[in-house]
Amino acid sequence: MPTQTAALDRLAAIDEKTGCVNAVIETPKGGRNKYKYDPEHAVFTLGAALPVGKVFPFDFGFIPSTRAEDGDPLDILVLLDAGVPTGCLVQARLIGVIEAEQSGDGSRWVRNDRLLAVALHAETHQHVRTLRDLRPKLLDEIEAFFIDYQAQRGKRFKPLRRRGPREALKLVREGIAASRG
Repeated sequence: MPTQTAALDRLAAIDEKTGCVNAVIETPKGGRNKYKYDPEHAVFTLGAALPVGKVFPFDFGFIPSTRAEDGDPLDILVLLDAGVPTGCLVQARLIGVIEAEQSGDGSRWVRNDRLLAVALHAETHQHVRTLRDLRPKLLDEIEAFFIDYQAQRGKRFKPLRRRGPREALKLVREGIAASRG
């Protein structure tokens, strides 16, 4: 068992040079396997497998040095032209957030927001600055993906509202404060 904190846990949530958030990708775009970072052992573990025909619509991961209400780091979906490998660090510009709640097995509802961002090196989505800049219905498709994904795992996912980049950054700052305890 590692005795030191893994490097991914020590990364800053926000890159000082670019002002972008740092996103550690757990599950690449187009992947059926859902990976999860295990900080105790400094490895990525297989958390779930999606049914045949279902894939992650964009790169999915977490913002290091943050903690959400569910106890995990903040979740982030990163728009990029092609998926990157598990464990890749991607600097990304926040464009908004899908505020949501999640519950499972009769448990209480807990906030489990999905931050949305555009990778610094993205070409296709370079013009996107806010959720309004996305193509019509894309947010509906993303929400439907997470609703279905959680249902497959016996959980419920309920989108509450969509908010812009300022609100997303506020959640990141709150997540940083929560991680410091």
